[in-house]
Amino acid sequence: MSFVKINEKSDFSYHNLPYGVFSTPDNPRHRIGVAIGDQILDLSVIKTLFRGPLLSRYQDVFEQPTLNRFMGLGYEAWREARRTLQVLLSANETTLRDDVGLRSRAFVPQSSAIMHLPAEIGDYTDFYSSRDHATNVGIMFRGKENALMPNWLRLPVGYHGRASSVVVSGTPIRRPSGQMRPDPTKPPAFGPSKQLDIELEMAFFVGGGNRLGEPIPIEKAHEHIFGMVLMNDWSARDIQAWEYVPLGPFLGKNFGTTISPWVVPMEALLPFAEPNAIQDPEPLPYLHHDDAYTFNINLLVSLKGEGMAEPGTICRSNFKYMYWTMKQQLAHHTVNGCNVRPGDLLASGTISGPDPESFGSMLELSWRGSKNIELGGGETRTFLRDGDQVTITGYCEGAGYRVGFGPCTGTVLPALQR
Repeated sequence: MSFVKINEKSDFSYHNLPYGVFSTPDNPRHRIGVAIGDQILDLSVIKTLFRGPLLSRYQDVFEQPTLNRFMGLGYEAWREARRTLQVLLSANETTLRDDVGLRSRAFVPQSSAIMHLPAEIGDYTDFYSSRDHATNVGIMFRGKENALMPNWLRLPVGYHGRASSVVVSGTPIRRPSGQMRPDPTKPPAFGPSKQLDIELEMAFFVGGGNRLGEPIPIEKAHEHIFGMVLMNDWSARDIQAWEYVPLGPFLGKNFGTTISPWVVPMEALLPFAEPNAIQDPEPLPYLHHDDAYTFNINLLVSLKGEGMAEPGTICRSNFKYMYWTMKQQLAHHTVNGCNVRPGDLLASGTISGPDPESFGSMLELSWRGSKNIELGGGETRTFLRDGDQVTITGYCEGAGYRVGFGPCTGTVLPALQR
C-alpha cells in the first residue's frame, strides 16, 4: 500500500498509477505525471530517482512535454518505471514519504491541474470490433439476414481516422455541418447535423513501433501496447449515412474525438483479464492467440442537458464484450508491413453488449431514432442537443480498490451560423 491517502472508490489507486500530461496556473509548462488518489506525482521533479539499468540512461524522458519518448523506450523500460514508482509510493519507503521538501515539490493536487493530451498522436485508427454493435447496425441498415458483412468474423475491420481532431476530456465539440440526404427522392441538402451521436469506445496507445515492411507478430503484440484510455468518437449519423459509400466514414466522424487524459498501463489491467470471446470461424494463424487479453472494465455513459439538475445514465456496458482483442487489432494493422509509431492511437470501435442498456451509441439506444432514450425528470433524447454534456467513465473493481480512467467529457456547442 501507499503512504498517499487514497479513497477506496478512487479511480487512481496504488494498483493503477496511470500516466498523463498536465500543467498548473503557476507553471504552464507541460509535464509528465502519475495520478495517485487526488494527487499528481510530477515525474520531472523526481526523474533522478529512476536509477534502474534502463531508465538511468534516459531520465530526461520525464522532462518531455508528452509521453512519446517514454513510450518509445519499449516494454522493459515501462515495466522498470512502474516498479520504481511502486517502490517510491509504497508505505514503507522513506525517499518521498519522509522528505517534506521533495514531497511538496513533487505532488500537485489534481484539482489545481490542467490536463492535456498525453501524447502527440501521429496516426489514429478506429476499429469496429464489437459483434453486438456491428450486428445492431447491420440489422438497422441491411436486415437481420445480412447484419454482418462476410469479412467481419474473419478480420478486425477498421478505418483510418483523423489524429488532428483528437482532443482531451473537457474540450467542447462543435456540432458539425455537412451534406445530408434524409429523403432519397430529393437532392442532398447542406446544414447542421440533426443526428449527432456518441460512441462509447476505448483506445490504446502504441508504445514501441515497428519498421516499415516488418509486421508485429501477435506473440509480441503486448510488448507494443503501452496503455489504454476512454474514448468518445462523436458521430454525425446523417452526414455519415450519405457519404460513407464506397470509402467509409469521412466528415461524419473527423470533426472530433475525445479521450480521457490518463493512460492506464496494461500491467495495471492484467489482473482483470478474462478469457477472450469464442471466435467461430477460427481466425487465420496470424490472428490466433490463446492468452486472455479481454478485460473486465465497467463502462458508463451519462448525459446532462442544459436544463437538467443531474445527469442521466444512458448506458452501462463493459469492455469484455469485445470480439476482437487489441493484440489481434495490432497484428492485423501491421501484417501488411504498415509501420506504427510511439503515440499512435488505436480505438476499439463502439462497445455494445447483448442487452439494450449496454448499447454504446444513441443510434442503437434510440434504434435509429424510433424510440426515446429516457434521462429522468421528463427529459428524453433520440440524438444529442446543443448544450448536452456527455461523460464516459470506466473502472476495474478490485478487492477494496479500483483501477479507473477518470472522466472522458465533452459538451456540444451549436453549429457555426453561415
